[in-house]
Amino acid sequence: MLGSALVAGVTTYALVEKNAVKETIVAVQQDKGFAMPTALFESKPAQSIDLTEAAERSIHAVVHIKSTKLSKTQTIQQMPDIFDFFFGDGTGRQQQIRTQPRVGFGSGVIISEDGYIVTNNHVIEGADEIDVKLNDNREFKGKLIGTDPGTDLALIKIEGDDLPTLPIGNSDALKVGEWVLAVGNPFNLTSTVTAGIVSAKARSLGVYNGGIESFIQTDAAINQGNSGGALVNARGELVGINAVLSSPTGAYAGYGFAIPTSIMTKVVGDLKEFGTVQRAILGISGHDFDERTKEKDLGTVEGVYVAEVSDGSGAKAAGIEPGDVIIKIDGKKVHNMAELQENLTQYHPGDKAEVTLLRDKKEKKFEVTLKNMQGNTEVVKKFDLDMLGAAFKPISDDIKRHLGVSYGLEVTGIDKGKFAEAGIKKGFVILKVNGEKMTSEEDLSKALKAANQSPERVLFISGYYMSGRRANYAVELAENE
Repeated sequence: MLGSALVAGVTTYALVEKNAVKETIVAVQQDKGFAMPTALFESKPAQSIDLTEAAERSIHAVVHIKSTKLSKTQTIQQMPDIFDFFFGDGTGRQQQIRTQPRVGFGSGVIISEDGYIVTNNHVIEGADEIDVKLNDNREFKGKLIGTDPGTDLALIKIEGDDLPTLPIGNSDALKVGEWVLAVGNPFNLTSTVTAGIVSAKARSLGVYNGGIESFIQTDAAINQGNSGGALVNARGELVGINAVLSSPTGAYAGYGFAIPTSIMTKVVGDLKEFGTVQRAILGISGHDFDERTKEKDLGTVEGVYVAEVSDGSGAKAAGIEPGDVIIKIDGKKVHNMAELQENLTQYHPGDKAEVTLLRDKKEKKFEVTLKNMQGNTEVVKKFDLDMLGAAFKPISDDIKRHLGVSYGLEVTGIDKGKFAEAGIKKGFVILKVNGEKMTSEEDLSKALKAANQSPERVLFISGYYMSGRRANYAVELAENE
């Protein structure tokens, strides 16, 4: 019995060991035979991102901007009541009020040692005074060089020495998921740095009313006061100008949007050289792939669908037709309308661009001579009120009663300029310019800028002389420049 037990024990041990070896071999063979790589086998050591140097460089080049609108006298038109109809002229009574000064805050970025600063147009729009404060507490008065509402960019200048600058990087090289810093002055807190990643590129939000939008989307915290501040990559290079906060509450809710330097560089260069942007127009209207193109077999699902081609445009002359799908500009892929707009901002009127498109699913290439908004390739000059050669002021209550009007802008003086050429005399009361009511110089300035960018480049002016004679004038902006 003892011998039998010994033999049985030895046999059992041998079998267990044998099975154990087999299981081990099978397990090893299964690991080696894995067809798909796993995170365990392919993982790389996590690399830390040090943003301290980029932050240190950025906070000195990002400035705090205070824009002030001085108090002004405004006329408030009240709704007419029963007494106005029986004892008045039926237009309602008027009341003059003195507005309080309005102060806004934002950010800006010093891009050159001689003091040029880029910011958002909405930060300084309508400002009578611009004050700039550096991170080292130096303060300067800012001079407005030019604005471009279409891209919400503005260029101002300060006079100073040893000004810190931020090098301009290539926003086209940014990748989704790349670390970035948002540097600015949220809630009037100076030199604030937040970090996040690039969440998306070439975003269009429809916030600029037909302007050019191709935003960098980031989850770095952006709040009120960050506008005009810097979006900086990990190397400390400027890659965008923070511009838009998209939030249902008005405070940071996860995402902010920045204007890429690919747009900024061209706009700022034009404002510095010409005082206004030289915008190149392809001459098409179109849209991204959406429900309007869903049922059409176009051979692609990316690009810009051409809905219309403008008469007299470069696109029309080159042979581009409705129904074409633009997929490249000078060899650079175009995925949507935002990217097409961003690419076109880098050209000047008169430049030639190779447009690659699909027509009947076949790829074709056209050389297009880009034009400006007036339909030619000439330089569009900056036009301000001084070039009209006249002085203005809102009309008094006495003039309103005399002429029976409730608003107007009086021409108080005439010198050499466009008004004199058109025959307008001192004392003329302007009521409307291109259909818009004129109550202040600011109204006239807006109408002038809009007309200068239009194909006609004409101011159609209507109003009265003190004699009661009504007069209409057409002021040509394009002549004798």
